[in-house]
Amino acid sequence: MLASIAIVGRGRLGTALSSALRDTGLVVRGPLGRDESVADAPLVLLCVPDAQIARAASVVPAGRLVGHCSGATSLAPLAPHEGFSLHPLLSVLATTTSFAGAACAIDATSERARTVATDLAERLGMHAIIVPDEARSLYHAAASVAAGGIVTVAALAEHLMFRAGVSRAALVPLVRSAVDNWAALGADALTGPAVRGDEETMERQRAAVARVDEPSLPFWDALSSATRELAARPDEHA
Repeated sequence: MLASIAIVGRGRLGTALSSALRDTGLVVRGPLGRDESVADAPLVLLCVPDAQIARAASVVPAGRLVGHCSGATSLAPLAPHEGFSLHPLLSVLATTTSFAGAACAIDATSERARTVATDLAERLGMHAIIVPDEARSLYHAAASVAAGGIVTVAALAEHLMFRAGVSRAALVPLVRSAVDNWAALGADALTGPAVRGDEETMERQRAAVARVDEPSLPFWDALSSATRELAARPDEHA
């Protein structure tokens, strides 16, 4: 049974995890700076940039169980510690208070470490999924599209809507309903002129974008092309 943990990293995830795990009754030391002592904590969780994981792990005293929260990095940078990975599949801010309902990608170098990673996920209301080293880059690519990609697309929509004299608030219900529909139906939730084969409308849209924001055209064209392809073969998307 876990009793205490040291969390290294004062960014969004380290801050949110420290607060959320403390609320579960776990004794939490942190979030700590990278050069602060983890004291006698038997478990250390590194919430640092991927490039800093090896360095942060190297200063943890021997005999501790050490984890990292990267979705893309293997367990190798944690050596020679007994290690694990714990990546909440959730868009996290420093103010995030709940992880409940999210998936959490884990892997570990030992059965004990896997048990600890699973326990941490379950304490936070997440369900653990095992993603081994060889699948992590693809897993993280998918996660990046699902989180950062959606925000990037929504930001373009916000910019164009602003140029049309309409605020971002008007887009929020549309974006939320699109995500909810995708959650229920997958690619079958796709709507719009590409689904209807309305090339005339799509050309008018492109001309409007070119008129107000020509630098965005390559992005717009790439999105339009991908949307046309998806509309043509929705049965290939689960």
